[in-house]
Amino acid sequence: MNIAEYKGVWVFAEQRDGELQKVSLELLGKGRDLANKLGVELTALLLGSDIDNIARELVAYGSDKVIYADSPLLKHFTTDGYTKVICDLVNEAKPESILIGATFMGRDLAPRVAARLSTGLTADCTSLDIDPENKNLLMTRPAFGGNLMATIVCGDHRPQMSTVRPGVFSKLEKDSTRTGEIQKVAANLTEADIRTKTLDVVKACKDCVDIGEAKIIVAGGRGLGNKEGFELLKELADTLGGSVAGSRAAIDNGWLDKAYQVGQTGKTVRPNLYIACGISGAIQHLAGMQDSDYIIAINKDENAAIMKVADLAIVGDYTKVIPEFVDQIRKMNS
Repeated sequence: MNIAEYKGVWVFAEQRDGELQKVSLELLGKGRDLANKLGVELTALLLGSDIDNIARELVAYGSDKVIYADSPLLKHFTTDGYTKVICDLVNEAKPESILIGATFMGRDLAPRVAARLSTGLTADCTSLDIDPENKNLLMTRPAFGGNLMATIVCGDHRPQMSTVRPGVFSKLEKDSTRTGEIQKVAANLTEADIRTKTLDVVKACKDCVDIGEAKIIVAGGRGLGNKEGFELLKELADTLGGSVAGSRAAIDNGWLDKAYQVGQTGKTVRPNLYIACGISGAIQHLAGMQDSDYIIAINKDENAAIMKVADLAIVGDYTKVIPEFVDQIRKMNS
């Protein structure tokens, strides 16, 4: 393989039902930084049907070019269909790097694309950078249960591929005055290429709030002791105009839906305010919330790891602290 033939940074622009996913905009922000360091073009790769408005939005958020594969067969995600179209486009254009969101879709799609292209894939990256000497993509991710960070390089194969969880990077400000090339291509795809057919789309958690978008989060862990503890957390969250969330222990105990899990095996969040109640602060949980603007920790154990990363650490029983919080906030609001 002549890796010198490969140029440019690509970001897979994930959309569902015609709605662009937030992680795609976050990856465009990081992709813009990487492309600038390399002096190459940033391209957004968009697959779907009748979503021209998204293509224009991708330019406003930092892409120099949008490759938009349009086909009725791409309306709903299928691993076979998306993989074939992406691999055909990659083999033709030869980008040096491809960034994909570590969503349910991305985690299914990325390894299939990497295998078909005979290249490497680094999953769940928390940092991306460029080696100034050889221009390789430096992909950093947690290893050994989150106890250390490993930086991985794909030096001999192209494209270099990585997946990144939502919430890790910040999106750029939208600039509607930006101009860029939108290249609409016909997908070389037939029904015979797709071994599965989407008959219906059923959302498992219709009323779930996307905690990745929440500005205020009140999270609970094993220290709550029971499911009823989340009723108290929800009262505080509602008073503040925020959302509840939980650690893995709370989710595993069935106290909260997995859609609300924060941490290495859940979602990465960066709200303006994160209130952690009864959460010990295992490194796997910290990886998902440590970039929050302001952290308040409520815990009976003053030596808990969460207390060391908190901006405000309150030693006490959450069942006494939170009602006082709620009461004081209501007095302020009135």
